[in-house]
Amino acid sequence: MAKKATGSVKLQIAAGKATPAPPVGPALGQAQVNIMEFCKQFNARTSQKELEGLIVPVVITVYSDRTFTFITKTPPASILLKRAAGIAKGSGAPNKDKVGKVTLKQVEEIAKQKMPDLNAASVDAAIKSVRGRRGRWGLKWWDKIVDIGFCHKHHGLSE
Repeated sequence: MAKKATGSVKLQIAAGKATPAPPVGPALGQAQVNIMEFCKQFNARTSQKELEGLIVPVVITVYSDRTFTFITKTPPASILLKRAAGIAKGSGAPNKDKVGKVTLKQVEEIAKQKMPDLNAASVDAAIKSVRGRRGRWGLKWWDKIVDIGFCHKHHGLSE
C-alpha cells in the first residue's frame, strides 16, 4: 500500500546551502520532517558547480509516517537573467534606467534550461516568456534585436 501524503512545503533555498535556520527549519518543523536529513539530501543534490550561487525552488512532499520526498526545480528566470547580465540586482526604475544587457543567445539558453518547469509548448514560447521578465529587471537586448521582432528604435532603447 502506498504512503499517504499529508502535505507539501514549497521553499526557495540557495543551492548547496540548506541549514536548519529559517526559512528551512520552521517550515519543515511545522510539517514534522527531519530537518537535518532534508538539509543533507538537498545539499548533496544541489552541490553541482553550475548551481553555485543560485536559488533553487524545492517542493517537499510530507507523508503520514513523517518521511518525505522532494523535487528540485530550475532556478527562477529572474535569477538566471541577472547572472547572464552580470548584475547583482535589477533596476529600481526598470522603465527608465537600464542596468545590464542580455543577448538573444543568453535568453535562448535560459529558456532551454527553464523548459521543464514552464508550460510552454515550444522553445520559442519559452523564449517569449523569459523575454517578458527582462523588462522588469531593467535589462536591454544587445544583439539580434530585430531578429526577434523587438526593434530598439520603436521601444525607446538605445545601444
